[in-house]
Amino acid sequence: MTYSKNKRLNLQKNMTKCFTLFMNKIYQLSLSLLPGVGGITAKKLVSYCGGVEAVFKEKKSALLKIPGIGRSLASSIVNHKVFEQAEKELEFIEKNNITTYFYLDKEYPYRLKQCIDSPVLFFMKGNADLNMSKVVSIVGTRSATDYGKAKVKEIVEGLAKYEILIVSGLAYGIDAAAHKMSLSKNIPTVGVLGHGLDMIYPPLHTKLAKQMIENGGLISDFFSGSKPDRENFPKRNRIIAGLSDAVIVAEAADRGGALITAHIANSYNRDVFAIPGRTVDPLSAGCNHIIKTHKAHMAESIQDIEYIMRWDIENSSKKPLQRQLFVELDDDEQKIIDILKANENPEIDFIVSESGFSPSKTSALLLNLEFKGLVKPLPGKIFKVVG
Repeated sequence: MTYSKNKRLNLQKNMTKCFTLFMNKIYQLSLSLLPGVGGITAKKLVSYCGGVEAVFKEKKSALLKIPGIGRSLASSIVNHKVFEQAEKELEFIEKNNITTYFYLDKEYPYRLKQCIDSPVLFFMKGNADLNMSKVVSIVGTRSATDYGKAKVKEIVEGLAKYEILIVSGLAYGIDAAAHKMSLSKNIPTVGVLGHGLDMIYPPLHTKLAKQMIENGGLISDFFSGSKPDRENFPKRNRIIAGLSDAVIVAEAADRGGALITAHIANSYNRDVFAIPGRTVDPLSAGCNHIIKTHKAHMAESIQDIEYIMRWDIENSSKKPLQRQLFVELDDDEQKIIDILKANENPEIDFIVSESGFSPSKTSALLLNLEFKGLVKPLPGKIFKVVG
């Protein structure tokens, strides 16, 4: 078979492109495999070196000039032996139709990107849109009572009218109740795992996990072969919190993973809600405590959540585009709107830079536009045009 010159050139370009994409994935996976390199350090390395590939081509002397990179870590990076494991992981990813999210990717969840310790790379099996307009996490005890499950049912039914994604941890109890109720209402739901995507834990939830892959997905920042070790679950909780606009603690004792997730969510400036329970009930002690210490809003009903999140206002005036036709804007307000339209979910520092206004004036303009129903603030001090 013979090829024309143009066909040969196109074939060479396609092969080069495929190889480049392959190597990008290898470098991204390898960065996550470097011993002693967590999410914060990985991002610092990429920033100082100028790219993920550059990290692996940098000299030890240059690495030592990066703040926080000592001799031991620099030697580990220079003398790494992780490419082979990265290639095996990539083979597993492609074989099992798994999507990877690297923190510099456009598709990387913008809420999670605002969190300083977010994973540099994570994996998803499924079809969930992690950048949906509303994302809520529901967490709680593994020993859920009928009261806790009933409250989860009530909350999920109340959220069903929204375009929303519900996140939890696929554990027994409240997590499973949240996932099952979401599926019953045709709401996409995502489970964040504390192990690799080559297994399901607990095994009893294998059928549930398969249903979630069809309408939602499974997420993990652990490589295949990683076991559900106890220390993995607090780590995965940062993803549950970081993906969300709000975290709802449905039922929790005075200690446990749900309260860890609530604490992390508070550190990310997410709204935290807790469902109150009887003072004599040990499985409500955690919820009652974080309400009493002002670490969570009290959520007696879905209306409480809607009010705090201001979704009741948004839902009662569902014609933002029509409203814009009749709202008069001054030149400064129009300038802010133009910046928001031209840039996807910009941070306030970017808006200040682009507009040339002072931070205080920019904040005042954004607040006025929010009152007019034209702008919506999102977690991480970012903003979007409504409609």
